[in-house]
Amino acid sequence: MRILIQRVSRASVTVGHQRVAAIGRGYLALVGVTHDDTAARASKLAAKAARLRIFEDAAGLMNLALADVGGEVLAVSQFTLYADARKGNRPSFTDAARPEQGEAVYEAFVAALRAAGVPVQTGIFGAHMRVDLVNDGPVTILLEG
Repeated sequence: MRILIQRVSRASVTVGHQRVAAIGRGYLALVGVTHDDTAARASKLAAKAARLRIFEDAAGLMNLALADVGGEVLAVSQFTLYADARKGNRPSFTDAARPEQGEAVYEAFVAALRAAGVPVQTGIFGAHMRVDLVNDGPVTILLEG
């Protein structure tokens, strides 16, 4: 499982012409699922994401977590995190989980974040989404597990 976290000052998801989710300060979490991922793995990474200290304290050091800053998460499914572009010019996505498994593990990640007390908005699994964000820093962290 791969979670690409971008620290944002704001982020939103639009499907068609309708905004389906929006957050202020927090993370945009792009969630990629592979074949051997499970709900247990999703819960472990959600706990790690919730505790990740990537917000600046008064001294300008990254010492604060989401809860410390009243942050939110916008979670978006992202099968292309498992793209393999080593051969040719067209990426292969064979390492990405099938949609049924991907959605179940993605939903487990979202549920675990919410259980940890994190306010979470989501995109729409499998939809063509337009993601708008202001990356704060920029700070981008890849969690794998």
